[in-house]
Parts: sequence; structure tokens; C-alpha cells
Amino acid sequence: MAISLRGYQNRFLRGLAHSLKPVVLIGQKGLNTRIIKSIMEALDTHELIKVKFIELEDRAQKKTMIREIEDACGCFVAGVTGHVAILYRPKDDPAKRKIILPEGSPSESV
Repeated sequence: MAISLRGYQNRFLRGLAHSLKPVVLIGQKGLNTRIIKSIMEALDTHELIKVKFIELEDRAQKKTMIREIEDACGCFVAGVTGHVAILYRPKDDPAKRKIILPEGSPSESV
């Protein structure tokens, strides 16, 4: 993607995601087209989701999978904590977006 999220926007999204439960679980078999499709459908519906990696201890493999998800789904990673990744993809139509990211520097919004 051409744009990226700023640090304060990532913090904002992580705060919103705190109370969310993971909607997609990825096991040892890793990514496949069905899981990618599930992630895309969840992002279409919710914009902000959590994905949990189960039985996957290799950090490098997890990072590779997260990059593959970003590329395949056109989403941003707002954060990774342990075995859970927080993914964000805004709706194409600005009028239908549920989440409005803060703009400017965090000190300007105070």
C-alpha cells in the first residue's frame, strides 16, 4: 500500500481493538485461500479485527504470514502482541467507514 499508519494512529487502533476477540484463527497448516478469504470478509465487515496464531511458535514464520496477509488483503498491521495480530483496512467509501483515524500530530488534538 502507498500510505502507512503513523504511530499515534496505530496506538488509537490498538486501543479500539483491546476489547475485541480474535475472529480468525490460524493453525499449524498456515495460510491458505480459505483463511485469506475469511480475513478479507471480516475486514469488509468490521474494518478492525484480531487474528490469532495457534500452535505457531516460530516468530519468523509468523512475521512472514503477517506480511503475506497484508499483501493479499490490502490491510495494515496496527500491532502484534504475542500470538495476536491487529489488522485494519478502511472501507473504500469514506461515508461508510466506522473508524475515523486521528489526523495530524497527537499534540494537535489535545
